[in-house]
Amino acid sequence: MIFVHDTARVDDPASLGEGTKVWHYTHVMAGARIGKGCILGQNVFVASRVVVGDGVKIQNNVSLYDGVTIEDEVFLGPSCVLTNVSNPRAAIDRKGDLEPTLVRRGATVGANATIVCGVTIGCHAFIGAGAVVTSDVPDYALMLGVPARRRGWMSRAGHRLRETDPRGDWICPVTGEQYREAAGKLRLK
Repeated sequence: MIFVHDTARVDDPASLGEGTKVWHYTHVMAGARIGKGCILGQNVFVASRVVVGDGVKIQNNVSLYDGVTIEDEVFLGPSCVLTNVSNPRAAIDRKGDLEPTLVRRGATVGANATIVCGVTIGCHAFIGAGAVVTSDVPDYALMLGVPARRRGWMSRAGHRLRETDPRGDWICPVTGEQYREAAGKLRLK
């Protein structure tokens, strides 16, 4: 069953997947595609050419503009920002200059983080609260600061990994999953 709060607006024909919940004062424009089992918090905006996968949680005050694609099981924290034009001007129409932004499966974007358009956030990456991401983020990367820099690795379960061998072995302290780092990238062992 799909739930849409009385104060929310879902334009026809937007697509909402089974089990999705749309909360107070949210607006989903015609053409937007939202997957199954998603939660769109209060005051969320989803533009007409946005695609959101299954099991996504979008917290309060997040706007997703044309050019943004969110894969499955992504968490978008309160008031995070995903831009879509790198040099906007009020007096110049730049709708044809959209730069696509992709947030890959299982990633987390923290509260008040800003994702500058044209980047890809890797699978299970973790963007800390308030960070400003200006370039692509590798899978599992923990990104902090302004501008955001990699400050560690995160597990699929969202825990900071612990190095077990300086040659590139890492472990999740909660799940015990083991990872291998090579050439600046991380993968499950």
